[in-house]
Amino acid sequence: MRRIESLINEYGESHQNKTNILIHGIAVPSIYFVTFALVWAIPFPDFFDNVHITWAHIAAIPVLFYYFKLSNPIGLAMSLLTLLVFIGINILVSLNISVWKFSLILFIIMWIFQFIGHHIEGKKPSFLKDIQFLLVGPAWWWVHWLKRLNIQY
Repeated sequence: MRRIESLINEYGESHQNKTNILIHGIAVPSIYFVTFALVWAIPFPDFFDNVHITWAHIAAIPVLFYYFKLSNPIGLAMSLLTLLVFIGINILVSLNISVWKFSLILFIIMWIFQFIGHHIEGKKPSFLKDIQFLLVGPAWWWVHWLKRLNIQY
């Protein structure tokens, strides 16, 4: 069995209940978004102002490398999600919404919902066993969509 399949299967073991799956279907991509948004909000050195780079752009490189290392379709899917994250951040900025305040509030709310989902499921979150499952969650989310599109992950 390939590593990505093993990780997805192991993650899926604590995500069987339909309510928990629904909660995670919303919370996992939301947490991915707000995590990058919180990193985006960390001030970047002034001498890079003309380049328009943030810490989130830099963080995206190893994160996407991890996903491509697991699987090219997952890497491409996560690249799309990451692109949507940066578009979403730009929308918040254009609406004059405080990126860090919005993201921190949504981060807390989504984690509360995820823990409620695991309480309903009766199983602990996978990341308590292995921290890499924080990155496997978004891949697990994509696997549902890739399967519907008949794309082998």
